[in-house]
Amino acid sequence: MSARSKARKRALDMLYVAEVRDLPIADVLATETVRHLDQPERASSWDYARQIVTGVDDDRAVLDEIIVDHAQGWSIARMPVLDRCILRMGVWELRFNPEVPDAVAIAEAVELAQSLSTEESAGFVNGVLGAVAGGRNAAAKNGDAPSGRSVAGDQESR
Repeated sequence: MSARSKARKRALDMLYVAEVRDLPIADVLATETVRHLDQPERASSWDYARQIVTGVDDDRAVLDEIIVDHAQGWSIARMPVLDRCILRMGVWELRFNPEVPDAVAIAEAVELAQSLSTEESAGFVNGVLGAVAGGRNAAAKNGDAPSGRSVAGDQESR
């Protein structure tokens, strides 16, 4: 498993804990920072996990709007917590991290849904993220690409 795949799983864990326990992301990140310092073997996944979690937290309203716009009849509140967190991460990577190819962001999110949620969730995540990526690609071809900030980091490893 690549360092980025581990980081995505770690970020999902943090987002899920924050959502289920209704904790501020800052508190969850503080706890994970202590774990990170105590477990140096997990260092390779820390920086990108922190970037994902911080990015999702910073842009949550925009991410939720994008998800709802592409989820055909699903509100954010109606989605299972795990699927909602996976979608937020996937949309964040699609929209705010140009270093991650769309296909990688979608495949990684679908893999998380398959391994941690239900088979139906994997299809749902794939459909929503595919629609988000398709919409962005169509906008880019028309010269209407959404603005977003770039995230510094290493290239996706396979």
